[in-house]
Amino acid sequence: MQNDPVQITETESGIPVITERVPGASAGFLAAVRTGSRDEHEGIGGISHLLEHTVFRETRNMDSFEMAKVMEGAGGELNAFTGKEMTAFYGITLAETGDVAMRMVADIVSNPLLSEKDTELEKAIVLQELSMIKSEPESYIHDLFEQRLWEGDPLGWDEGGEEAVVEKLTFEDLRSYYAERYGRPNLAVFATGEFDRKAVEAWAEESFSGMEVSYRPSRKAPRMPGARYSVEENHTDHIQIALGFPTAAADQHERDTLSVLASVLGGGTSSRLFQQVREKNALVYSIYSTASSYSDAGYIASIMSCTSKNVAKARDETIAVIERFLREGLEEGELQRTKNMLKGAFSRSAETTDNRIYRLCRNYMTYGVARGTQETLDSISSVTAEDVMSAAERYIRADRLNLTVLGKVSRKDRDYDVSSAGL
Repeated sequence: MQNDPVQITETESGIPVITERVPGASAGFLAAVRTGSRDEHEGIGGISHLLEHTVFRETRNMDSFEMAKVMEGAGGELNAFTGKEMTAFYGITLAETGDVAMRMVADIVSNPLLSEKDTELEKAIVLQELSMIKSEPESYIHDLFEQRLWEGDPLGWDEGGEEAVVEKLTFEDLRSYYAERYGRPNLAVFATGEFDRKAVEAWAEESFSGMEVSYRPSRKAPRMPGARYSVEENHTDHIQIALGFPTAAADQHERDTLSVLASVLGGGTSSRLFQQVREKNALVYSIYSTASSYSDAGYIASIMSCTSKNVAKARDETIAVIERFLREGLEEGELQRTKNMLKGAFSRSAETTDNRIYRLCRNYMTYGVARGTQETLDSISSVTAEDVMSAAERYIRADRLNLTVLGKVSRKDRDYDVSSAGL
């Protein structure tokens, strides 16, 4: 039985409903709100994330323990995530208990109590989470790179906020933020897996049509950053390095092109960077490249970890590999091999309900589009060598090189002149 194509409809009150029916044993339902860390302001940084946590404490109908019993009793999971441009809440259950997932998602989004006690309890947990993230350098390097890349712009603000700011947030702050932003037209709903689309539309209308907002986020694209080198010390001996270049707002084809470009450079064990920097020279423990994008900006970056003695060599060898690619272009068969790798990874991820609903949500809330699996695979297939090299020439430039190092490095490595990079 074929999957239904992705469909975008609206309820009577104008709530977008994005669905992708995939016959099977599970179903997922998600409500997303168009507000995230880049939509905050000074003094409330991290409030989107703290609110996302606190709604799970208690609603007008049940407390957190009752929520857990109901969802797990339905064979499911109730969860959420906060991004820079959205906050989302989802439930995934057995197909036969999908009504439970819909009811639970609606309850936490439309009926949270946000009491003083619950806010303080959840704040204590969030503060521990923020501390934990900084103690995991392999993950923290991504956050740190974005903070330094977009410094001075809300896009550079971390989703979790700063501990000192989060600590001062109150339940009144949460209630005000919730009332201001949670509802139409900031809200959209999503469903994937085995479900009835008409039932989803009815659920969306009945659950959320009465929620209206007084504030709609208005965003301004960040300036294009220039070259920069920054170091942040921590207490580990292993060094994390992020070496990347900012990109501009991009349509879907260019986003796919940038993903292919990143994968050519460092998207697998057969990639140029993995083979040259790790396998042939043993300069790093790990190295890979990624392309990340938001509604109006993004970046392509290579992330690596190494010991302090290899910082300069790993950095310089990475730059040399990139420079050689710009000069010589793609090798025979490299483009098709890379596209197949990307399509294989995407196809495997599309086999799970949680990955599908996350993809639907992120694409629609960030770019205003929603596409199915086959459309995505076809788009990746359509990327040409000319597309890849054109994007590389536009974005991989010495005057845009951003280098962020996390760890204890020598004075010589601290004083590196980023303008000396040979690109």
